[in-house]
Amino acid sequence: MAAVWNDNIEGINVTIQPAGASVENINRLASGEVDLGLAMNNVASDAYNGTGDSFAAPLTNFYAIGVVYPEVMHVVTTQDSGIETIADLQGKRINPGPPGSGTYVTAMEILKAFGVDDYNSNPGSFTDAVAGLKDGTLDAAFAVVAFPASAVQEIAASRDVKILEITGAEFEAIKENVPFIANYPITGGVYKGQDEDAITIALQAALYVREGISDDVAYNLAKVMYENTAKIAETHATGNQITIDRALDGITTPIHPGAQKYYDEVK
Repeated sequence: MAAVWNDNIEGINVTIQPAGASVENINRLASGEVDLGLAMNNVASDAYNGTGDSFAAPLTNFYAIGVVYPEVMHVVTTQDSGIETIADLQGKRINPGPPGSGTYVTAMEILKAFGVDDYNSNPGSFTDAVAGLKDGTLDAAFAVVAFPASAVQEIAASRDVKILEITGAEFEAIKENVPFIANYPITGGVYKGQDEDAITIALQAALYVREGISDDVAYNLAKVMYENTAKIAETHATGNQITIDRALDGITTPIHPGAQKYYDEVK
């Protein structure tokens, strides 16, 4: 995405900085430390409204550009673990994601909905989770990532995986606190060991900018991203999931006026 912007928008230079995850990205935008960043739409909503455990007060000095791709919750275990449902995670060793991440926030809601209140928490990155599931020091891990996830495929290369489902009454209970979720089918056969479809949930990864970004820049960020998806996909398959048709689906905070101008032109 950065390369496409740099090649097509005169006068800007997008450089990439590593970050913890959604909560950190929104905080860095609000403080003016960075100009743009990706975050899950439920985390952006919590920030804007000052709700949830991650934000003590509303942060309203950032804007949405648009949805980039679906963020799919993977609750991963192995076929030989004996774990069949999320409720079976009671008393197990779990990596719920990095503290402060959208994964962690969403994992807490999922565990609560399934009545899992006693477990050995080993929070960390999904890299940590991959290692733990491969060597048997973890029983399950949570990760919100694009589907298919190379990290899950890495686990499956050495141990058959199982994706735990999120449906029914538990899905409805999660949706009460995370209203932006939708069911998402993880196609069977993509991950070794998971031969049948597994229904989980998805949120949206969206692009946000700090307050003060000009209308022209915001307009061009949206236009160039949505009109060059094939070019983005040449270097990252997620580019195929970027679509103007879903640009505003699940956006939970104000759209930048410059980006809105672009949408008004094309819709």
